[in-house]
Amino acid sequence: MTTAQLRKDAARNWDRIVAIARDLVDQGTPLQLNDVARRAGVGVGTVYRHFATPEALLEAVATPCLEALAEHGRQALADPDPWRALQGFLSRTVEAQITDAALAPVAAAHTDTLPRTTELKQSLASAGTELLDRARAAAAVRPDLTATDLVPLMCGIAHAVNVHGGPQPDRLATAHRYLATLLEGLRTASPNA
Repeated sequence: MTTAQLRKDAARNWDRIVAIARDLVDQGTPLQLNDVARRAGVGVGTVYRHFATPEALLEAVATPCLEALAEHGRQALADPDPWRALQGFLSRTVEAQITDAALAPVAAAHTDTLPRTTELKQSLASAGTELLDRARAAAAVRPDLTATDLVPLMCGIAHAVNVHGGPQPDRLATAHRYLATLLEGLRTASPNA
């Protein structure tokens, strides 16, 4: 077997492992590497070669969502309207928390297993801070709101929706309603003022 074939096989195995893990996370099933190996039809050693811990696998599952959020943060920073940019970024963040079961535990983890996770989380934190600073400088948000307030506020909305948001199809609308209420409380002036 050639090196190129091994790489293709390894890439196929990685994709399969992550796809199985994605399904398990979406079902609310805790990731156990032996179980993932069995379901993926690969040896346990193959899973461990790619992901030394369940946390590393969970981070790999969350990476596409984190990448999309980081890209949205970059796009929001290009919006000339500071309030609209912050509002759009927070809206996308809450949507991701509601729709991607891997995001909350990865975002809440005190340490990261994969360097890419750390990089993406730092990018998100930086974008959120800059967006808030711009909105504060434009007097669009309360002056006492800090960047460290944003994460618990967004997590609070996601938790409230997960506990009280009703059936799955209604949760996104509920999240947007909760976020709209929160944003009105953060704003310094009425949108129609």
